[in-house]
Amino acid sequence: MGDNNERPLVSIIIPVRNEAEYIDRCLASILDQTYPKNRIEIIVADGMSTDDTRAMIREIAAASEIPFRIVDNPQKIAPTGLNRAIEHATGDVIIRVDGHCEIDANYVANCVILLESDRTDGVGGPIETIGETAKAAAISKAMSSKFGVGGSAFRTVRDREVFTDTVAFPAYTRDIIELAGPFNEELVRNQDDEYNFRIRKLGGRILLSPTIRSRYFSRGTFNSLWRQYFQYGYWKVRVLQLHPRQMSLRQFVPFALVVSILVLAVSALFFSPLLFVLAGVVSAYVTANLVASLIATKARIRGIAYVSLSFCILHFAYGCGSLVGLTVFRDRWRT
Repeated sequence: MGDNNERPLVSIIIPVRNEAEYIDRCLASILDQTYPKNRIEIIVADGMSTDDTRAMIREIAAASEIPFRIVDNPQKIAPTGLNRAIEHATGDVIIRVDGHCEIDANYVANCVILLESDRTDGVGGPIETIGETAKAAAISKAMSSKFGVGGSAFRTVRDREVFTDTVAFPAYTRDIIELAGPFNEELVRNQDDEYNFRIRKLGGRILLSPTIRSRYFSRGTFNSLWRQYFQYGYWKVRVLQLHPRQMSLRQFVPFALVVSILVLAVSALFFSPLLFVLAGVVSAYVTANLVASLIATKARIRGIAYVSLSFCILHFAYGCGSLVGLTVFRDRWRT
């Protein structure tokens, strides 16, 4: 890779809040990078954590040869944390990492190689979703399935390079960040989808490469999974209002499923033959769900129920979130 001092300086930015359970593993994976340590800086935007997250970061930073900086994120959400961290970043390459993940030892090096190839302005890779309990393992299987998340490339494509709409834990050139501007601080969720669309709208390209690998620790409870995907569906409505062309067909399917079931259920109260249509829709979904659950679990009976429930939560939480979002944001189509 040549003289270390000639390598691009890399700023790794990490928005966190209450990540005491995972932050040590996240930072350990960053400190274990093969990229020259003197060409990396770490900036953590802490959303005023109320657990031991900040104390743990300080303890790890004190023993690190890589410079750390902790900045406050009083708004406590990801987009404001990202913007505060970027304001302090001095790198030629800026990589977002979340406190809930670990990155491969060659993550930074491979990101830099691909960005230096001038083929792309942003780059990321497939994520391996890990569950550490029986419920979390089922959730991770559902989140890695095309039936669960549609055609989301960074969750389902692992064997080839492909230009895509968005990636997880991306690396960007400073030039494209300065051109695209800050993250939209209104978007509590889906701010990465909106940001990558802006980059592509400017003519930039987002590359998914199998050489860039990471591990993401899935939610451990069904309640937390519901909240996560409800928020995804809710804030996707706002992204739709801002950038209609950013949307893909798969993002409308959960909403269509929820609305069709609601409409048929209400209509059947007044026109009973619609009960048969409702039964057909529900039966088709249940059948598809069970088939996908059998495939995801490799027909292991013990895990089928949890995976099937995870699929239901992914779809119905997202669809309900979209329905609520359409109601809450009904007056904002022109803003």
